[in-house]
Amino acid sequence: MSSVVSVPSPDLDHGAAPAQQQGDAAHLPPYLTPGTREYQRANLALLLAGFATFSLLYCVQPLLPLFSHDFGVSPADSSLSLSLSTACLALSIFTGGLLSDRLNRRTLMTVSLCASALLNLLAAWLPSWHALLLVRALEGIALGGLPAVAMAYVAEEVHPQGLGMAMGLYVSGTAFGGMAGRIISGTLADFCSWHVSLGVIGGLGLLTGAAFFVLLPPSRHFKPSRGAGAGESVRALRALLAQSGLPSLFAMGFVLMGGFVTVYNYIGYRLVAPPYSLSQTVIGLIFLVYLVGMVASTWCGRLADRYGRARMLTLGLALMAAGGALTLAQPLACVIAGIILLTFGFFAGHSVASSWVGRLAKRSKGLASSLYLLAYYIGSSVIGSLGGHFLAAAGWSGVIALVWAVLAVGFGLTWHVASRVALAQD
Repeated sequence: MSSVVSVPSPDLDHGAAPAQQQGDAAHLPPYLTPGTREYQRANLALLLAGFATFSLLYCVQPLLPLFSHDFGVSPADSSLSLSLSTACLALSIFTGGLLSDRLNRRTLMTVSLCASALLNLLAAWLPSWHALLLVRALEGIALGGLPAVAMAYVAEEVHPQGLGMAMGLYVSGTAFGGMAGRIISGTLADFCSWHVSLGVIGGLGLLTGAAFFVLLPPSRHFKPSRGAGAGESVRALRALLAQSGLPSLFAMGFVLMGGFVTVYNYIGYRLVAPPYSLSQTVIGLIFLVYLVGMVASTWCGRLADRYGRARMLTLGLALMAAGGALTLAQPLACVIAGIILLTFGFFAGHSVASSWVGRLAKRSKGLASSLYLLAYYIGSSVIGSLGGHFLAAAGWSGVIALVWAVLAVGFGLTWHVASRVALAQD
């Protein structure tokens, strides 16, 4: 496996923007630098990629109560339409990370995006619950070629001065996609059906895939590895897992996504029931709070470059915990405020943690990103499904207790990463 060119990053935690290295690096093509037209095109393409990935993946989330009603399944079983997708996505991302050092990045991401959109169109017209689950699992596999590769592309191609901003915009795209997918599917399900909801999201995914391919600049610093065997991939994997701080950052993905998606999976069940009795359209509009996530990811990405990633990650976890506490209150305004705080904290934490992985990994950045996202989506699948059993056993307070337990682990992981990075810099 050929060595991937790393962006210069002598200050791993505080992200002071260094000048491009001289000497050996002088012959390399320039990085995508803030203010240039190609940097702007790349940011727009990555914004669209994040939008399409999360709108396709999470468009079923507001439909879970409808699946329970139409197919006669429990909340935990209904959540499998999302959990199976994220579980298969996690495994596919890991495989994609192994292949990402061999295949053309732009082609791999485009094929991944278009194939998953076509599968979403197919899922829209399936009458059987098990057939729907099968296609959603295949969709998760198809989507795996995009997230880890997108993170690796940013780490390789963007100058350190714009790294936090570029990653923040990609995460903002995921926030916008998650919001749009949920609102569109919830609203169309109210006025038409969930079949129409999935079909419209699939069509939007195809259009976005075409725009992404046109906008994204080709890789300049990526050199495909030819003929690398499984042994070399295993050595790269071991090196990443042995690097100080990286395993804890991978586990942070599990924590952040596990806590976040659990709240969003089951909040609909609480809000359709008395005393709220909200419609699917109104519940879908609550997902407008994802706009807060778009602001949080970009803003905290910049602040992390300036003030340190450990501080911003701790802040994100604290906001998630406080948001969960607010959702326990009875007034609807408190519930919505809690969702806003939790959403802000999640996207702030995810933006910081994902960019930190790219900076700490000395090489094999595609594989490092895939390991982070492997844990990230396993958290969505495992904790997201487990939350349904806590809901059945202890109601909404049981769901929040599970989320708090997961976030407590996150605080410990943040301390561990910060201490390891500080030791490495001494």
